[in-house]
Amino acid sequence: MATVTLTTDKFDEVARSADIVLIDFWAAWCGPCRRFAPVFEESSDKHGDIVFAKVDTEAEPALSERFGIASIPTLMAIREGVIVYAEPGALPAPMLESVIEQVRALDMADVRARMNS
Repeated sequence: MATVTLTTDKFDEVARSADIVLIDFWAAWCGPCRRFAPVFEESSDKHGDIVFAKVDTEAEPALSERFGIASIPTLMAIREGVIVYAEPGALPAPMLESVIEQVRALDMADVRARMNS
């Protein structure tokens, strides 16, 4: 599955469009971002039920500001419209797969209950 390019206009719509959305905040000048890109793309081919999206922080500074992105690459995971993971750093493939497994395993009723307490 190909990755989706996110813009400020499309972000909220895409973030709510699937059970799980993974977002790579990146920039063309960023070496770690360029190394992480093929790992992210390969993972998108393995997980057709997940939306894999990319935000070019240079083209979309408002999104970087909205989410407090201070370092890139930053990987964000959204499950059922809730941000459940957001960490900077280029992950190797096994770690990205681990993040995906953990996001899939979340009990979202418990997550929502904790958010509301």
